[in-house]
Formats: sequence, structure tokens, C-alpha cells
Amino acid sequence: MRNDYLWALALLAWPAMAAEHRFDFADVRENQTPPGFRSAVTGQGKLGDWRVIMDEVPPLLPPISPAAPAVAKKAVLAQLAQDPTDEHFPLLIYEGAIVDDFTLTTRFKTVKGVAEQMAGIAFRVQNETNYYVVRASSLGNNLRFYKVLNGERGPLVGPTVPVPIGVWHELTVECKGNTIRCLFDGKELITATDKVNPFLSGKLGFWTKSDSVSYFADTRLVYRPHEAPAQVLVREALKKYPRLLGLQIYVLGNDRTTPRLLASKNTNEVNRAGGRVEQDVIEQGAPYYGKEKEFVSVVLPLRDRNGDPVAAVRVIMSTFAGQTEQNAFARALPIVREMQSRVGSLQDLIQ
Repeated sequence: MRNDYLWALALLAWPAMAAEHRFDFADVRENQTPPGFRSAVTGQGKLGDWRVIMDEVPPLLPPISPAAPAVAKKAVLAQLAQDPTDEHFPLLIYEGAIVDDFTLTTRFKTVKGVAEQMAGIAFRVQNETNYYVVRASSLGNNLRFYKVLNGERGPLVGPTVPVPIGVWHELTVECKGNTIRCLFDGKELITATDKVNPFLSGKLGFWTKSDSVSYFADTRLVYRPHEAPAQVLVREALKKYPRLLGLQIYVLGNDRTTPRLLASKNTNEVNRAGGRVEQDVIEQGAPYYGKEKEFVSVVLPLRDRNGDPVAAVRVIMSTFAGQTEQNAFARALPIVREMQSRVGSLQDLIQ
């Protein structure tokens, strides 16, 4: 009941921006890794063996009658590799979202392991050597939270608590800003604040250690979708220049040949492919001017601290009698210059 209450509070906390995602493995073929995830490892040893298998899991809600079944077969995520390397931390990172503030609840079960019997959640993952983790240990009978920075484990925080092996437990992680709260089986056991260079957004992942075989099920995520800094630049510029018909920031995609729309006045357009104009502005740094019957477009580069173009800004403005290329650039330049003052690298736009 307490966890349902916290879940409701999380939804109320972000009424305009909350998104919800449930990790349902029922549609994944047995013995397959679920799509949308990437296997990684921190430390030494091989990648984990992450697969969807069938296991008996108690229902989320109490049974209505004593005759109701106590468990039911369902698809769960399992880490099955048994690499006994000590500093070996398999991760399965969800690539589908970068999140800022969030509440995540999952159920887990430690199944076996000689060196370790652990299961946990990695969050605000920057990469496999920089993230937070909260994990439970059945051998150590404890719940611990810590930060991994450049592959090095920070101080461990958390209490001694029984974590019986072979039993399904519930784990909740809540992040708001640099404050982190962790609940175990409905009880809040850890509150921590990272005051030194905290990770304020990142990906999420499932985590184990060494030869731990662990299962995960019924994972629910309520989160505030990550807003690219480029979108913040667009939003703030539109407050100052509300009469703009359009304002867009393009960057080159992963293939470095096709520009994609990173931020826009119309957020429904984000991720749309750009064209040759945007590509030329990014690759060559040359400005562009185009005139239509009712509007003009100016496309200018955003440069990194070395002066190299990393993005293209398209400013769309209404036209008027006597509109010239020169005064169109004069109207657009102050907008782009304000953006440029806050950009030193491509990362300043996308992370």
C-alpha cells in the first residue's frame, strides 16, 4: 500500500510532464535479450547473459480469495552468467530514454551465487563507468547505495537488512535533483544527497555482481523526459522573441551525413531529418538565406570553443515590404549570438 501511495505522489508531482513506462517482457521470446537494451560490464570479466525466461511470480495485488493461486508463471528478466570475477558488474542498460527526475519500482529475486548473491538497479547512467547503483545482497544481508565515478566505487551507504535468497522483493528508487531515496519491500531505508558534481540525468539499467544469478520483474518507471539543452535554448529565445514563426536547431546524426532536428518551436518536429541546407551550414559554416512569399529563413552555424561548426540554427521570420537579405541577417544574428554564448561544444546542446 505504501508503495502505491508513493507511486501516486510521483505522478502528481509532475502533472504536466510525467511519462510512464512499464517493462513488460511478455512479448519477448523466451531465452532472448529484450530489444531496446544494451549489455555492458563495469570492471573485469565478460558481459552478462541477460535473457527473458519464465518463472513463478506472486501477484502484485493480494489475492481476492484464499483459493486464488499464490504464484503465476510469467516472463521475467534473468541474468544467468556465473563469472566469479570479484570486480565484475554486469549491466543491462535501457537505451530507450534518458531521464531526469524519476521513480522506478521493480521486483527482484536472487537465485544463486557462490561469490555473491546480488541484484540492483543502476541509474543516471552516463556510461558503464559512471552511474549510481542501489543493490541488495542476500549473502551480506544488506541494502547499499553508491556512486561509480570513472570506474571507481564511492562510499557505500545503507543498512543491514535481511534479503532472503529465492524470495521476490520490491525495490524502489526515487530521484529528484541530487536527492536519492531508496525503499526496500515498502520501507524507506536510504536517503542520500550527492553534492559534488552529481549526475542529474541519465539512462537506467539492471545490475548484478560477480556470479550472481538474479531475476527481475514488474518494473515500472514514472519520469520526467529529458529535455535537451538545445530545446531550453529555443524555449528561452522564444520568450524574448515571441513573434518568430519558427526556431530550430539541427545537428548531424550518428551517420554524420544526415542532419536531424534536435530542438524546435514545434516540439512535434523533433528528430525529423534536415536537408542539404542544414548539412552545408554545419559542415562548411556558411550562412543561408531563403525567402518565400510570407516568410524568410536564415540558417546560421553554432560553433564550439574551437570555432568549428557543430549545429545549424534556422530562424524563420515573417517578411515585409522591402525585406532584404541584409536586414534578415541583422534580425537573426542577435538570436543566434545569444545561443552561441552558451555553447562551447556539441555536448552543451545534446546532454
